[in-house]
Amino acid sequence: MTADPASETATGRGRGGRTARQRQRSQSQRAAALIAGVERRIPTYDLLSEEGLVALETAADVILQEVGIEFREDPEALRLWRAAGADVKGELVRFEPGLLRQILKTAPKSFVQHARNPARSVTIGGNQVIFAPAYGPPFVRDLEGGRRYGTLKDFENFVKLAYMIPWLHHSGGTICEPVDIPVNKRHLDMVSSHLRLTDKPFMGSVTAENRAEDSIEMARIVFGHEFVDRNCVILGNINANSPLVFDATMTNALRAYARANQAAVVVPFILGGAMGPVTTAGAIAQSLAETMAGCALTQLVRPGAPVIFGNFLSSMALRSGSPTFGTPEPALGSLVIGQLARRLELPLRCSGAFTSSKIADGQAMTESTVSMLSAVQCGANFILHAAGWLEGGLTMGYEKMILDADYCASLHTYMAGMSLDENQMALGAFREVGPGKHFFGCAHTLANYETAFWDSDTADNNSFEQWRDEGERDANQRANARWRRLLQEYQPPPLDPAIDEALTEFVTKRKNEKPDMWH
Repeated sequence: MTADPASETATGRGRGGRTARQRQRSQSQRAAALIAGVERRIPTYDLLSEEGLVALETAADVILQEVGIEFREDPEALRLWRAAGADVKGELVRFEPGLLRQILKTAPKSFVQHARNPARSVTIGGNQVIFAPAYGPPFVRDLEGGRRYGTLKDFENFVKLAYMIPWLHHSGGTICEPVDIPVNKRHLDMVSSHLRLTDKPFMGSVTAENRAEDSIEMARIVFGHEFVDRNCVILGNINANSPLVFDATMTNALRAYARANQAAVVVPFILGGAMGPVTTAGAIAQSLAETMAGCALTQLVRPGAPVIFGNFLSSMALRSGSPTFGTPEPALGSLVIGQLARRLELPLRCSGAFTSSKIADGQAMTESTVSMLSAVQCGANFILHAAGWLEGGLTMGYEKMILDADYCASLHTYMAGMSLDENQMALGAFREVGPGKHFFGCAHTLANYETAFWDSDTADNNSFEQWRDEGERDANQRANARWRRLLQEYQPPPLDPAIDEALTEFVTKRKNEKPDMWH
């Protein structure tokens, strides 16, 4: 079953009260929905001292020098490392302390990822924070359809939702796998959807070198060849095959993005006890070693190419061998990774709304909050998986996306910090109200009530009687009504017909060149 938008009355009462207020607020949000990232005005949380950070960097250097990293079935990567002075024996590469840090000096501290709509272009680095939806789940879930394989229709729905939600600044990449499209051709439909259905920045394919190159070429059709050569318009998410391996699929895609001056997001995938040690410090040292090596490879391909220092730490239930997400140890690890990335002066991708829960329940929101808050406080610039993640990343949830996006909205207020200007001090209100009276109707309250506090799009703060009379809907039911309403209200951003035609021709040509592959 494919999720199609339905009328609001199918999932809840569409009458006045809170529903009407939400609709009015939604309309005002769309009028001012151009939020190109959020500035972090609160300090990062520095967990470790200088001594602790040096100890971790030294441990990473030991891993790099004594153990090394394998670059499998990629002679060009090995050639680049050999020319850079690394010790290459077969596919194993070892690095003298300081070599990778020296190479990384050419990487930019921050860069702009340009969007099709220039007003939506985002800066990745510094104090800027970018939220993007989850990436990679083969399954999707909603209240009516339950858990099922994702389709292109689902993928398009999630792209539209990410476009409609102002608190998500980025369209993401493989928001869900459209398994009804052949494996070797679905990247064309996904990138085409990002370019047509939204004008926010997006991510391309990395599952083969030619698919990465197709993604970049489609971006060139929209942005122009010369512009793409000079500017970043697309990201590619590159995973290490932890522990301490980069396979050719990933390094070929990495080099394709770097050659084109596009940004690779280099990310280890470390589950403590499986792809890394059970100790947080050991996993951090491994993560630092793997990420530095991947980031440095981009600079050997094209010095100055944008690159993002990625982090993915998680834990395991060691009694069962199941991965766990949103637990405290990886959250602490994110805080430390943030410190290490700042010492390298690289933009950081970290954490997300991680959970092991199969549905958008209390477990899901607790774990997601722990993980997202650590990403915000560690100084992450690009937060992938900020909305929709369920079941350890296997499922993309419609309702979960809405609930997570609402939390992202609250984080905009949280990261803004506190102002101490004359209005915020409210001394005039004290003078007007005096002792023993309430502030509800005073002039200061009336002047500030619309913006004084963050107002959730999904929470119910009404009385029991109001909640009862509006259908006794829980958070999932309210989120269900919201995503369906957003899809009903969706209007595609304008796209030049000539560009649209050129994209269609490119996709059709590529699809006709090869037979379908389903595995």
